[in-house]
Amino acid sequence: MSIDRKTSNISIIIPTLNEADSIGGLLPELLAIPDVELLVVDGGSTDNTVDIAKSLGAKVLETSPCRAQQMNAGAEAAQGGILLFLHSDTHLAPGFAEHVREILKQPGVAAGAFQLSIDGKDFGLRIIEWLVNFRSRVMQMPYGDQGIFVTANMFFSVGAFPPQPIMEDFELMRRLKKRGKVKILHLHANTSARRWERLGVLKTTVMNQIVIVGYFLGISPEKL
Repeated sequence: MSIDRKTSNISIIIPTLNEADSIGGLLPELLAIPDVELLVVDGGSTDNTVDIAKSLGAKVLETSPCRAQQMNAGAEAAQGGILLFLHSDTHLAPGFAEHVREILKQPGVAAGAFQLSIDGKDFGLRIIEWLVNFRSRVMQMPYGDQGIFVTANMFFSVGAFPPQPIMEDFELMRRLKKRGKVKILHLHANTSARRWERLGVLKTTVMNQIVIVGYFLGISPEKL
């Protein structure tokens, strides 16, 4: 790693694939924050995601359409000493940057994430939020839609995201837990309900659990 990283600066890495509808509302919020670098890593969008990101002033990289590889490419190019991996349909609470810096300064902390908040009115989504936030605090296993943050040194020391098509966030957190605590901020990451609305809350939840169980049973990420 030959990049001269600024230790307290945060590099926000956003993997995208046809996210023109969401990226335009997210980027201006982030670009207004001091000492924050913004990298959009596109996996081959066929809409105008890349044009929108460039026009708003984000640094844009283009890679193959694999979220793990996209995030790793962003981390390699980032200049900040802190990496924050964020989905394009997720908005963070005001003032998050200073909280991220403070958490990562604490002794024994390997990484962190935000509490999950889902932008939808279905009561089932409130149950999902509670379960996810309970799991995150008790098991220290947040997932990617909660905005994972970690120092660049720690991220590369555990081998970055494994180059697999699914469960890459789960595997990264499993590695990080071996190196220290994974702290969950009281601030929220407010994510779109679109993936739950597409198939319904119950069906989406069942499918997610099947994937997790299959992963534990040793089924390859490619098959899952």
